[in-house]
Amino acid sequence: MKILVTGGCGYIGSHTVVDLLNDGLEVVIVDNLVNSKRDVLEKIKKITGKCVTFYEYDLCDMEKLDSIFKKESISAVIHFAGLKAVGESVSIPLKYYQNNLTGTINLLLCMQKYNVKKIIFSSSATVYGNPKTLPIKEDFPLSTTNPYGTTKLMIETILKDLYQSDNSFDIAILRYFNPIGAHKSGLLGEDPNGIPNNLMPYIVKVATGKLPVLNIFGADYKTVDGTGVRDYIHVLDLSYGHMLALKNKKTGLKIYNLGTGKGTSVLELVTMFETVNKVKINKKIVGRREGDIDACYASCSLAERELGFKCRYTLEDMCLDSYNYVKNNN
Repeated sequence: MKILVTGGCGYIGSHTVVDLLNDGLEVVIVDNLVNSKRDVLEKIKKITGKCVTFYEYDLCDMEKLDSIFKKESISAVIHFAGLKAVGESVSIPLKYYQNNLTGTINLLLCMQKYNVKKIIFSSSATVYGNPKTLPIKEDFPLSTTNPYGTTKLMIETILKDLYQSDNSFDIAILRYFNPIGAHKSGLLGEDPNGIPNNLMPYIVKVATGKLPVLNIFGADYKTVDGTGVRDYIHVLDLSYGHMLALKNKKTGLKIYNLGTGKGTSVLELVTMFETVNKVKINKKIVGRREGDIDACYASCSLAERELGFKCRYTLEDMCLDSYNYVKNNN
């Protein structure tokens, strides 16, 4: 069985590729390396002892994408590729719409043309907007607060419409909450260029002295300590969720939340990081970011019931593994 992984050199994609290879599956990666690095391929090989077929193509280039499907016998697709920074999407919305939507439509057209009918799509908890109650269930009303989230919601709609027109498709939409952590080998993890958009890489850059201070955006939310509450999930649990979705015998269009079901505030996460790694994080409270909400955490009972999904890693693991990765790769 050969799996096409779009964005397979990225943070979540690379961890999922490792799981696929360790499970004895063949993997083809297509990635334009805009948000990722080529050396990830060597790291994947070092961890698994196996090679992947790699194409440095952009999904928006239909001719090149078609050539992959023509050459490779693809059985299923896991679709991670896309621009993903919330703040940046507010500044350059058209680039996000052009890239994320065009790339996905091209991918689905190729799948249709070459009769590849199974896709797992990397969606996001951002499609729930500002939820009225918690925990968030899959049947909650959908809305978005930024263009990045809107592209995810639009792609979900495209997939639903595609399934409506052809129910021989097998579609899993996975709504992630907040992935953090890194591979236990210390070889794979999240290491964005410049000032990170996500909290954990920001904490780690302050811990290693690459940034002077952690800005905490807002301390006046209606939460346990005034800072935003999110559902942090270990990236290894997230990649495990993809494996379960790939093997799921329930066909059709399925939507699952992937999280821990527990909310953790920014200050709670920082304190845990300091405690388990025995470091001090220099931090200061600054103003809220536009589009941020008070609290967001998942109900994962559907994924547990239908996929057998259950998180195996704790917040301590997430903090230890994140720091270990950056110390190994400084």
